[in-house]
Amino acid sequence: MNKDLMLLQKEHEEEVRSLRAHLGNKVNVEVDAAPGLNLSAIMSEMRQKYEAMAQENLQKAKEQYETQIETLQQQVTVSTEELKESRDQIKELRRTYQSLEVQLQSHLSLKEALEHTLEETNARYCSHLAIIQTQLNFLEGQLVQIRTNTEHQSHEYNILLDIKSQLEQEIATYRCLLEGEDVK
Repeated sequence: MNKDLMLLQKEHEEEVRSLRAHLGNKVNVEVDAAPGLNLSAIMSEMRQKYEAMAQENLQKAKEQYETQIETLQQQVTVSTEELKESRDQIKELRRTYQSLEVQLQSHLSLKEALEHTLEETNARYCSHLAIIQTQLNFLEGQLVQIRTNTEHQSHEYNILLDIKSQLEQEIATYRCLLEGEDVK
């Protein structure tokens, strides 16, 4: 912006010099001029008007330059604040990411440990279940054997009861026969 201001000042000075040179080189004095005209006063008046216009243009350029500088400074301030906020957000997001990464690793480790424990527990229970199943099969075999033995013994008992009943009947018959002989 300083370069723009310097450029405007140089252009203004060149324009003033050009006008002065132009007016100074074009002074034509005619003899037939009206006797009441004062050329130097007219020249002076024109010079003052052009200098006033140049000064006004310079003032406008300065005001425009200052307005642009102020606008740019506000934009720079806003951009700087936004940049700072963005950096703060990035830092916060990095912290959050790192925290979540640590939590994830912790959960993954815990999951792995729990899966390992589950596998060990399953293996232990499968082994224990196999032992129990073996014992159950053995006990079922013994139960079948006991039932078979019990049925066999029951059958033998029934046979023996039948034999006993027959023997008791025979004994009773012999007694009756013996007692019948004793009575005679």
